[in-house]
Amino acid sequence: MKSRAIVALDVPDGAQALALVARLGVRADFVKVGSELFTAAGPELVARMRADARDVFLDLKWHDIPTTVRNAARSASLLDVRLVTVHASGGRAMMEAAVEGAGPSCGVLAVTVLTSLDAASLGAAWGRSVARVEDEVLRLAELARAAGARGIVCSGAEAAAVHAAYGNALELLVPGIRLAGGDAHDQARVVTPEAAIAAGATYLVLGRAVTAAADPAAALAAVQNTLSTSHPR
Repeated sequence: MKSRAIVALDVPDGAQALALVARLGVRADFVKVGSELFTAAGPELVARMRADARDVFLDLKWHDIPTTVRNAARSASLLDVRLVTVHASGGRAMMEAAVEGAGPSCGVLAVTVLTSLDAASLGAAWGRSVARVEDEVLRLAELARAAGARGIVCSGAEAAAVHAAYGNALELLVPGIRLAGGDAHDQARVVTPEAAIAAGATYLVLGRAVTAAADPAAALAAVQNTLSTSHPR
């Protein structure tokens, strides 16, 4: 199975999102709508993306009681989105509720450890010592698998360990993708597209590496060419 590129529409409003996808063209066939854009533009923007035959990853990272998350996932599935996210730390019951609400056509991915966190900051947030982020990602990946999630979100630094443990039983979405020599910005754990593919990534989320490029369409094409010539996992 070839990896797919997802372009992050990390812009503040619908007009800028539409302008960005217009610049990217038909190659942007899978886009991420996150909290900022969804709050500003809502379901109408998602409907516009679907009308243009673009798959949508609705990245709202739900973390709430199971009933609320189940209903939110059901609403997302009615928007015909392909992927949604929940925080694995919300627990098995919450993830099971998300899977139930999303139904078979909308995949639930469990966020393990945000790519903005390293071991020290994660330990500070959780109030205990964290020796290795990878150990926490694997622990949460098992919780997600047991809950029936389609896959997890993790950095490329942990993807190889998860893929080694679970193979294709869990799809892997890797954010924090940076082109060789690119700026890491506010991410603590970043990888190149080539490294993410080698680690077993199913989906690569492309943010400023593409959208802030002088020619976003060319930058996206370069990454997609890399994906198309890589060996399947």
